[in-house]
Amino acid sequence: MVPFIVIEPDYWALKDTSYRQYIFLKECIASLQQDIESLGGNLCIKTGNVEDVLNRFHQQYGEMTLWAHQETGNMWTFERDKRVRAWCKAHHIKFYEPQQFGIWRGSSLNRDTWSQRWDAMMSKPILPALHHIRFVQHDESHIIPQANMLGLQHDGITDLQKGGRAQAERDMRSFLHERGEQYRTDMSSPITGEWGCSRLSAHLAYGTLSMREIYQATKQRVQELRALPKDERGTWLSSLSSFNGRLHWHCHFSQKLELEPELEFLPMARSYIGVRDNGDDLETLTAYANGQTGYPFIDACMRYLKATGWINFRMRAMLMSFASYDLWLPWQKSGDVLARYFTDYDPGIHWPQSQMQSGVTGINTIRIYSPVKQGLDQDPSGDFTRKWVPELKNLSGKKVHEPWKYESESILHYPTPIVDHAIAVKKARDALWAIRKTPQAKLEAEDVYLKHGSRKRPTRRASKKKGDT
Repeated sequence: MVPFIVIEPDYWALKDTSYRQYIFLKECIASLQQDIESLGGNLCIKTGNVEDVLNRFHQQYGEMTLWAHQETGNMWTFERDKRVRAWCKAHHIKFYEPQQFGIWRGSSLNRDTWSQRWDAMMSKPILPALHHIRFVQHDESHIIPQANMLGLQHDGITDLQKGGRAQAERDMRSFLHERGEQYRTDMSSPITGEWGCSRLSAHLAYGTLSMREIYQATKQRVQELRALPKDERGTWLSSLSSFNGRLHWHCHFSQKLELEPELEFLPMARSYIGVRDNGDDLETLTAYANGQTGYPFIDACMRYLKATGWINFRMRAMLMSFASYDLWLPWQKSGDVLARYFTDYDPGIHWPQSQMQSGVTGINTIRIYSPVKQGLDQDPSGDFTRKWVPELKNLSGKKVHEPWKYESESILHYPTPIVDHAIAVKKARDALWAIRKTPQAKLEAEDVYLKHGSRKRPTRRASKKKGDT
């Protein structure tokens, strides 16, 4: 066996990849390196084009079998994977990509049975780790390239989550046994979510944990809790039930992009193509990316995300919604900004969610968040907002969420609201509903639901297509 990883410069030059993601990946590679060395092997690290690396290996080692980690990535990795499969076929190389998540490839997937298949996949026994491996000794490079060698510059990250397998196991254990008891409520706010959320998303995105081991560890923890007297369980069972639901959602959304890779660029419902064609408003996009919109809680969340690489799901939804409805930015442009900021960027979740929060799927509720209400609900004391928007440090309590009402007080160089929320969202809502009410959009919504919708029982239309009465 020759374990190897290829660092691809072209991938790290994409608009949705970033310095922070690479630094996290470096820690994961270093951890993998140590694990392989403990078994007597050496991780080969190559930089360049995958096909060039495979050609060199083929010339050096002759007959070989290729094994790879199956992923649902962006369009770039999708096309790269197709080229690798074509290369293997042309060189008569056996290629194996074991299924990693509850996600199935191929365009003929039946969504009516998807949930049951997911449960069955997650319940399969986990294979034990191999401890006796015959490695092929080689003198290939084992040096991980520095970020600047790939053209990646520091992007403002100050508190990056730790990567690697050992850290992933610690994070899972601490969530299931220490941090997760209030998950059901903690996950709503960036303040409580930093501790109370699982923080396993980056580990899933980079493969240091598998979905199946998280699912089974959660199931085991639930069994342990149920064995305890009721008064000793606290709120653990309800919180882990919510967490289990989100494990399902993880794969549910990734399945959409797996079935339709074009969703990185095209709306799920094609009726919405061009709905936000004024996408060259660079000034507005820059203000949004830098947390300078004049809406304090929005800006606090964006600056927090920029500094830490993570924020809780509700705030991710709010940030995308604000960009799409208040600022009327194309979801592809604001989606790229958020993708770069997310250390745990996972295209399979990110792009379907970006569309869902922007109202272009044709089947989901139009979700519009009030920046002021979210601030009052999630940061009632205002402390989080004052920390990340220090220009407003002199505004006490809830005043910080509506600084435009207190112009007489000392506000340090903070912008006025970039748009009027009420006017902007009314215009956005009217534009989307004008499309949604058309006969074409209604028919298209049925097709989108049949292909991508979440359901536990067959749809009537799906049953008819199968010949049922």
